Amino acid sequence: MKIITKFKLPLLFILAALLSIGCGKKSGGDELIELKGGIKGGGIFIANETENIRSLDPVGINDVVSHHVAHQIYDLLVDLDTNLQLKPMLASRWDISPDGLTYTFHLRSDVTFHDNACFSGGKGRKFTAGDVEYSFKRVLDPRTGSLGFDFYKNYVEGAKEYNEEITKATTEKREPKLTEVKGYKALDDSTFQVKLTKPFAPFIYYMCQGFSYIVPKEAVEKYGKDFFQNPVGTGPFVFKSWTPDLEIIMDKNPNYWDKDEFGNQIPYLAGIKFRFIKDLSQQLLEFKNGNLYESYRIPNELFKTIVNEDKTLTPEYSNFIVQRKTSLSTQYYGFLVTSKTFSDPKVRQAFNYAIDREKILKYVLQGSATDPAIYGMVPPVMPNYNAKNVKGYKFDLTKAKQLMSDAGYPGGKGFPEVTLNINEGGGRNTQIAEAIQDMLKEIGVTVKLQLLQFAQHLDNIDAGRSDFYRLGWNADYPDPETFLNLFYGKNVPSNPKDVSPINSFRYKNPEYDALFEKAIATVDVAERNRLYEQAEQLAVNDAVCLFIYYDEDWRLIQSFVRGFALDPMHRVNMRFTWLDK
Repeated sequence: MKIITKFKLPLLFILAALLSIGCGKKSGGDELIELKGGIKGGGIFIANETENIRSLDPVGINDVVSHHVAHQIYDLLVDLDTNLQLKPMLASRWDISPDGLTYTFHLRSDVTFHDNACFSGGKGRKFTAGDVEYSFKRVLDPRTGSLGFDFYKNYVEGAKEYNEEITKATTEKREPKLTEVKGYKALDDSTFQVKLTKPFAPFIYYMCQGFSYIVPKEAVEKYGKDFFQNPVGTGPFVFKSWTPDLEIIMDKNPNYWDKDEFGNQIPYLAGIKFRFIKDLSQQLLEFKNGNLYESYRIPNELFKTIVNEDKTLTPEYSNFIVQRKTSLSTQYYGFLVTSKTFSDPKVRQAFNYAIDREKILKYVLQGSATDPAIYGMVPPVMPNYNAKNVKGYKFDLTKAKQLMSDAGYPGGKGFPEVTLNINEGGGRNTQIAEAIQDMLKEIGVTVKLQLLQFAQHLDNIDAGRSDFYRLGWNADYPDPETFLNLFYGKNVPSNPKDVSPINSFRYKNPEYDALFEKAIATVDVAERNRLYEQAEQLAVNDAVCLFIYYDEDWRLIQSFVRGFALDPMHRVNMRFTWLDK
């Protein structure tokens, strides 16, 4: 999932907004009740995102922030727990055929959609396999503006044909002749089946992506193009309101199907409020004042005043709880390899050798990240994967200068000024960009920084309008494929004017593709990972992007927050969160 943030608002505007919020009355639902097992129910959890969300329609969710919000509203057939182990959700169990081509999901029969005006009488109806088929087909339908088609087009039977026929019919202004996807079939109300064109070992993890949330047809048809801001699902919380740039409010779903080990119905909370304070320092201030219950990420400039060398909190912050996880996340700058500026691998390699990643971690990030990205795209904490076998780039200014000379730009002479597009990220992204800007001057490269708002930044990258851009990739699931899919050439559209939301580098290497395809068809984990390593080394040798660092997540929570785990993929799940105050 893309990690990306929005341009921060002016400080005076933020302070005015915070004052106006702080002077208001507290939200309802603050009263807590005793539940079985010593748990307390009720209360409104107040969270914050430093970025705006892109969409609450599953077909448009390929960024981590939208996923954080949507995960409270929707359910998946299969999910991951905080230890990144698969667990049943709307599918109580599933079977995979011996040849790896057929996945059969056996669905729960006690699930209903949220009460909503889209249903007859406003009462949510029962969830069935037909809803899974409808939801999955929407991801393949170009009319929905889906960002997920590329994930499925090479694997699900009939996916390409379905998408191409609708595209053709739309161009010719007629109804599509093909209305079904061969590989998706509701066998009955409680059984859904997926058929693949070839074995794809990580496919079960695709059920854990935001694209796989289940939606009702009635809501999509009622709200039309505005469904992205009127979500209806089966999840633990019901969407109530969205005030752009300010807050999203959701209430407890009183009809949620799940219970805990003590027999308590979940969720425990009465509701959630997501706020959107863009600046990390302002977020921290609101947290210290008790107006937020969590504060994700610690401002670089304040890190050493909050965290001791032994990773404990300093006395000033000792009344809070700190959570720390080495994350399955890589921060990088992408090169559009089809652009004139970055078509030469030697230039891209020079950029990589010119960066002193150790210095960035020590002086810019103040030790708040885990490791410099001196290997490849896959973080070293990926389970069962030897990421350190991949030879990446360490700081070598002499080699960087030689490569620029070999590319025809001795001392940087003749090389054009480069624009680096970034999003603010609470201040962190700008600080890193300024450091890298100075480092690239040493090889004669002038870099101009351009700050863009969230939606524009992401749209430009997907459309191939950014030659050089900041992004991070957070794993969607614990398999290297979630990172290496970014380099898969068959994810690049044949028409250069079409968006390429996965392989936004637009990198194509037949040798890489062959190894990647062989790996994903291999059931044996050790052999699959060996093939992944070989493929990744090719992409790293080609310097498809400028690797910067592997992330570490830090989050402060209030002392009374319970059941709010921080996992290595920063998935936000408030199903079992409760307040002990």
